[in-house]
Formats: sequence, structure tokens, C-alpha cells
Amino acid sequence: MPTSRFAEQTRVPLPGSDRKPFSTEGNNRLPFATPAKTSTQVTPKGEHVTVSVIVRRKNPIDTATVGGTRLSHEEFEAQHGADPDSVAAVKAFAAEFNLQVEPDLPASRCTVQLTGSVTQLEKAFGTTLESRSTKHGKLRVRQGPLMLPQELVPHIRAVLGLDNRPQAKPHFRVASPRAGSVSYSPVQVAEAYQFPSVSAAGQTIGIIELGGGYETSDLQTYFGGLGLTVPTVTAVSVDKATNVPGGDPTGADGEVLLDIEVAGAVAQGAALAVYFAPNTDQGFLDAITTAVHDTSRKPSVISISWGGPESSWTQQSLTAMDSACQAAAALGISITVAAGDNGSDDGVSDGANHVDFPASSPHVLACGGTALRASGTSISSETVWNETASNEGATGGGVSDVFPLPSWQENSNVPAPTVSAGGRGVPDVAGDADPTTGYNVRVDGQNTVIGGTSAVAPLWAGLIALANAANGTSAGFLNPTLYAANESSTFHDITSGDNGAFTAGPGWDACTGLGSPVGTAVAAALRSSTAGSPTPAPPATPPANGGTHGKHHHKHK
Repeated sequence: MPTSRFAEQTRVPLPGSDRKPFSTEGNNRLPFATPAKTSTQVTPKGEHVTVSVIVRRKNPIDTATVGGTRLSHEEFEAQHGADPDSVAAVKAFAAEFNLQVEPDLPASRCTVQLTGSVTQLEKAFGTTLESRSTKHGKLRVRQGPLMLPQELVPHIRAVLGLDNRPQAKPHFRVASPRAGSVSYSPVQVAEAYQFPSVSAAGQTIGIIELGGGYETSDLQTYFGGLGLTVPTVTAVSVDKATNVPGGDPTGADGEVLLDIEVAGAVAQGAALAVYFAPNTDQGFLDAITTAVHDTSRKPSVISISWGGPESSWTQQSLTAMDSACQAAAALGISITVAAGDNGSDDGVSDGANHVDFPASSPHVLACGGTALRASGTSISSETVWNETASNEGATGGGVSDVFPLPSWQENSNVPAPTVSAGGRGVPDVAGDADPTTGYNVRVDGQNTVIGGTSAVAPLWAGLIALANAANGTSAGFLNPTLYAANESSTFHDITSGDNGAFTAGPGWDACTGLGSPVGTAVAAALRSSTAGSPTPAPPATPPANGGTHGKHHHKHK
């Protein structure tokens, strides 16, 4: 507790909280929420806002051993939950500045939510909130650092929610029909990649969504048309966001349905939990922590197809999000993340190379994109996805400016970073993403073809769920295992193509990572690495629909 009243203390910047001015930060915008021709207004001072205050843990997570010893949710909360002294300090701070403390969240989430008027929040956090009117609605923004009482700063890791500008964009591309295009059902893609012919019953795949929604009728029509059982899909509300289909297949609904239909089709029997959150840094983090610490649905793998360039995030957001992904690894939960659809510059127009976050977190499996030509289990060609000449995107990939080179990537010949603090190579793995070789899906009553690395994250999530069911163990943090696996038998090495600045070649590269999966070999590698780490799972059985994904080995290129 403070030795004096917080209001009487010297104010100091909260490390990592500096926000760029809204007018010059244009690289994290949604394509359907571009803040064009903005006007500045004073935010209504009586408007009430809820912020998420991320507090320090009792004990830091040892990143050197994360993913080794699996912790139960109870063990994690006991060892790495919120520091009680930090929670008490935040609550005392809230009382002094007349902020309402929302009902307690699980201590494992290290989050205290506070609600107050704009006037109260500006005074409490030492900032000014402005309202920006855009053609897509009003946004509440701030700039510069948050200024907090000096005795409070050691207790806080981030304060999110004061600024609600869109933080991420979905990484999918709707195909434009043209000569030579082909498309596949997710089942056909899984067959080409030799996914295990087992049921994923007993597994739950978590899916993070920052907008849009789905209609159950679309799912019934889609899965029925494939001759598959409709998966059990549960919509989970985070920060008051809900499943709200917008009737626009090219908007966020396209992302939501793509994720559900790919994951549900390739991992038949798995339950799907879709966590809907606002598209802000606060909403994104709260969605991840809600899913990771969901002791009711207990997802064993979480799929994320949203992101933005590292340069568009505050340092506090990057740190808090990566910490949430560390928690998942400690709990034995895998996270798959789309690597982005804008090539090696990630859509940033400064002439430099950039990678997408959260794909660049060293605690997730970053998923890049390929162009796949296949029939059954026979792959005739697979190259780097790059359709920038047709304005249809290219796989993200490159080297992080924020996260250092992980130990499991040290022998992968990752290019040197442009910033000394960086070094983590992106992506880790790949899969079909080119819209000209895209996925047949159904969105808002329409059958369409969609590509993008957004499809690869749920594809890999489905493979991991199948492996978990077959192996009777959760794969957990699988990057060290995949990098240590025999690459020539576990992956289809992609050696042709580029994403702009980086070119594919033998072994790992900054376009397609280790390559696309040989599913049965991936499952076998994960089984050997998780021996002795059992998690409840029923015996693997053939899918109820009788479908198979093939078991023939594909010749390594």
C-alpha cells in the first residue's frame, strides 16, 4: 500500500504506455473501418468507460522452461496469479479516484477492471481522451504516455481500454475469379496434408474473433453439404461483444465463418468455442486471457486470425499479450496465429520490413501461406503465396523487431534483425492460403472462396486437435518439438517463391517457415514429445461420417 495518498504523489510515465497520435498511425486499420477525414472533438466527460488494468504476477513465468512441466489451472493460479498486493494497490487507487471496481476476475488473468467517467479516468491515469468522428463512427483516442502515481507503477503492467481505436485486422482474402483458379473444401486440404484419420472428440478449439458473427443456418447448410456432422459451436461474450452477423461476406463475417468451417471440418468431433471481443487492444487481450483461463470449456488449442504490424502496438500491449501466450504455454495450450496477408512489409508504407503481431510472439505457432495444387493425397506443386501483382496479397513473414531469437530457432538461419532487440523469425509453419487455390466456404447465405493466412491458423489448430485426441495428450507449446523434428519427413519443404523481401529455400525460411504439414508425421512427433504428459481424452476413433484424410506419405520436395 502507498505510504501517502496517490493523489499527492509524483506522477511518472507507465513504461510502454506511449500512444502514437491517431492521425499518423494508419497501419493498424481495419479495411472496413478506415478513419478517413477525421475530425477532433472533446470526448463527452460523462461517458463511462471500463478499462482493464493488468497487474504483476505473484511469480514471473520462467520462459526458459515454459511448455515443459504442465500446470493445472489451479496450480497456475497459485503460482502465477495476480499479486495480491498489486490487486490491493489498484483497488485503493480506484477508491481514491472514485472509480468502480468491477467484479473480480480469476486471479490467473491478472486483470482488474475499473469503470469511471471520462473525467475521472483522465484524472486517474494522467491523460486526455479525445473523440474522433469518422465515416465509420466515433473513436476515443489518446496520445503520449499514461502518468501514474510513482508507488502504483511497480504494480501495473498495462492499462488498456482508454483508447478504443481498431487494433487488428482479419487476415483473409476473398478470391477474385480468374483463369487457372482452383478451390478446395477444408477436408480436401486436410487430405492433401495427410491429417490423421481420427475423431477429435473430447477436444475444444478456441477461436478469437474481433467482430462479425455467424448464423447457425449457414453452419447446418455448409457441413451438411460436405456430409459432415455440424460441430457444437458456443459463442462466448468478452467485454460485452457478442455474435452479431453483419450480412457482409467480405466483412468480419467472412473471418468468423472461415475459422469455424475450416476448424470444424478438419477436426470432426471437436467442440468450438468462439470468443467474441471488441476490436481494441483491450478486447484482444481480454479475449485471449478469457480463452486461456476458461476452466469450463478448457480449449486445448486456440486459433487467432487477426493481427497488426508490430509497429502499430504499444509496448505495454505487446508485453501483456505475449504474457498471456506464455500462460497458455505453461498450461499446455497451443496457440496458432495467422502471419498476415501483406507480404514482407506487412502493409506498412515506410519502406522497411515488418512482421505481424501476435504471430511474432515467441509463444505461438505463426502460420504462413502457400499456393497449393493437389489431388487427393498427391501434391503436384506448392509455392509461396504471393499474388500482390493481382492485388490479392502475399504471406507475411520476416524477422521481429521486438522479440529476440528463441533458442529453438537458433539453427534455422533466421536473417539478422534490423533492430538489435529483435530476432524471432516468422512464420513457423505454413499451409494453403492463396485465394486462387482457396477454400470453399459459406458466409451469410452465400457460397464463396476465401484464402489468406486466416485459413492456415484454424487449419493447424484442427491438426493439433486431431493429434491431441490421437495421442491422448495435449501438444501444448509445440514450437521446440516441431523445430527439432525431422524436417524432411514432417513437412513439405517449400522452396519456390517469395513474399517480397524474403525468398523461399531449403529448410526454414521467412515465407513459409518449416513448410506445410505431413499431418500424420506431425502427430507422431508431438506424441513422442508429450509422452508422460497425459490429458483426459477419449480413444481415437474414425470420424462418424466415415471420411478419411489419407495416410500415404508425400515425397519431400
